[in-house]
Amino acid sequence: MRVPKLIIFLIAIYTGLAFGQTENTRMGSIYKQVPTTGGFYDYSDPGTVNMSVAVWGYVRMPGKYMIPLNVTVADLISYAGGPNSDATLDDIRLVRVKADSTQEVITLNYNELLYEPKITKNIKNPVLQPGDILVLTGEPRFYFRDYFSMTLSIVSTLISLAILIITIARK
Repeated sequence: MRVPKLIIFLIAIYTGLAFGQTENTRMGSIYKQVPTTGGFYDYSDPGTVNMSVAVWGYVRMPGKYMIPLNVTVADLISYAGGPNSDATLDDIRLVRVKADSTQEVITLNYNELLYEPKITKNIKNPVLQPGDILVLTGEPRFYFRDYFSMTLSIVSTLISLAILIITIARK
């Protein structure tokens, strides 16, 4: 029994529409489907003055945030769901635009805060100002599972090509 090409075409369109608005994002070694749209998160307090800041990079929920005054960098990282496993916490950048339109980049190191049993230095935790941009840098880490799946896909492709060549050569 042959499946009509129209049914295959409709199934392909449906799966493309159903999964076209997401992308695979690696959090640790688990692949999850997350929306590709940006976010606006409102943590404002109606009884106080609020400001708009942005968080980008290797956090769980990057985007624009409406937060009350006197929020620190650590608080904002917590609002953003915390850093991903791929984030490098020794190079957190806070971009601040001054009144004369110049930009100041403040580099922060939070590795000692999270991973050392005893804190030896005075760790900076600056209070945010309106318009600040917080960037958590990082790079994807590959685990054994990732290397294994890449190697397996290459080997299976080579085996398929070898079988195709052998089949063509025999005829």
